[in-house]
Amino acid sequence: MAVMTGGEVLTRSLAAHGTDVVFGIPGNHNLSIYAHLASSNIRHVLSRHEQGCGYAADGYARSSGRPGVALVTAGPAVLNTLAALGQAYSDSIPVLLVSPGMPLRHPYRGNGHLHETKDQHAAVDAVVAASYRVTSVAEIGAAVTQAFVDMLAGRPRPVHLEVPIDVLDESTDTEIGSPVALPHVTAPADQLDRAAVALDESVRPGLVVGGGARFAAAEVCQLAERLGAGVVTTTNGKGILPEDHPLALGAGAHLPAVAEWARTRDVILAVGTDLGSSDLWNGPWQLDGTLVRIDIDPRQVGVNARPEIALVSDATHALRSLRRQLGPGGVGPLDSGDTTAWVSRVRDEADAEGALWREEVKAIADVLERDAVVTGDSAAVCYYGLRANLPLHVAGAFLYPTGYGTLGYGLPAAIGAKVAAPERQVMAVLGDGGVMFTLPELASAASEGLALPIVVVDNHGYGQIRRNMELRGYSPLGVDLPSPDFAAVGRALGCHGVEIETPEHLSEQLVKAFAADRPTVLHVMEGGTT
Repeated sequence: MAVMTGGEVLTRSLAAHGTDVVFGIPGNHNLSIYAHLASSNIRHVLSRHEQGCGYAADGYARSSGRPGVALVTAGPAVLNTLAALGQAYSDSIPVLLVSPGMPLRHPYRGNGHLHETKDQHAAVDAVVAASYRVTSVAEIGAAVTQAFVDMLAGRPRPVHLEVPIDVLDESTDTEIGSPVALPHVTAPADQLDRAAVALDESVRPGLVVGGGARFAAAEVCQLAERLGAGVVTTTNGKGILPEDHPLALGAGAHLPAVAEWARTRDVILAVGTDLGSSDLWNGPWQLDGTLVRIDIDPRQVGVNARPEIALVSDATHALRSLRRQLGPGGVGPLDSGDTTAWVSRVRDEADAEGALWREEVKAIADVLERDAVVTGDSAAVCYYGLRANLPLHVAGAFLYPTGYGTLGYGLPAAIGAKVAAPERQVMAVLGDGGVMFTLPELASAASEGLALPIVVVDNHGYGQIRRNMELRGYSPLGVDLPSPDFAAVGRALGCHGVEIETPEHLSEQLVKAFAADRPTVLHVMEGGTT
């Protein structure tokens, strides 16, 4: 016990839970937190917009495997984070938003206080897993502990912690919050037995692996090799099985060839995926074989496809248990010709889909190290070009706004990922429309001195929306954008900036950008040179 202000106990409680970075913007109402943040061991990364704080915290969490923390002031700042929190909720990412709130005795109907919102707590609660408003300094430590439990126990989700302005300044004799050791969720033995028997007896098994298996990459590989099973990943699962592995069909879960492959499997083991339309596109799949699902969320295990065998479990523990029960052995009953043929068919289909960006994707692939991280926006170059065609080889290598499909994610997420893993190559690939949503974060990346290539693929507007309008017979409206000089914009905000002339020039400049003293904006015209 010690006498502390609300701002101090909050900062010390975050540090006790392993927080080493916060992505934030100071404001009049959160200065009591900043006063103690400055003297702590927590690094502060200054964003340029609160949405950037949230996306950077998301990128940090995906890259580090630890919760990302965003710190903003009250009112408009909190509301600016909601798109980022919605993205984190959609993709099961542990992000903690910390903010001040109106004073304890603030009138319910308001009195014109600075940053006053009708009901800030309720607004955020509608988007995140939980939103807590404490009412005393003594509650803060326990509330931080509860927030980390809610983020990490079971399915990861974002959480909001609101501390009233007056409570941040008050002092009392209190304790900091202490971390709680969380139990592993394991499936019942009889269900594991059933799943092991089904897999052992299968002739054409297949694995479908989502983001919920990001910490079980070794177990996925071991089980796939034991069964001789081809592996398809969702977008968030990309890289969990190295994409040059002979059993890897890649991250083309949306391709018709993959839907046909899934239909021909006599057993499908789906791990950490909701089998949702944002991944499958051509779904729901028609599955003629037995479906076995592993998911840590009991409410999720039957969503979109009802399994014959449901294993509510942490992916790592379930996969280890299944591998043990299957016993020793090499490659399973699936002959290599079957896998090879499907891999070839899927890759041909993916290559045709991404033909417009083929040379640029190859130029990127040629310079990436095996543990590189690539972030993207909901842009055609990402979902048609990179997703199924850029080979990546580690879990969490492709940070992409899958379920929510937000624009503006890729740049701040890359900042968060690079802060989390400064020793790894990190790059962003963005469209010219999406990058404008969070363009000021170039200044944030520059001020941190991050060696961060930012590739802007320019198709003069919202290309996919334009195509969809034309397919419906509509006259395109609001989709054509004049192209700014993105290289010059980058330089104006403290980055390097280069106009890319050829795919070979892109590879050459990427090598320089990965070794640079600051970010580099690389402006590429879609389908050709600038």
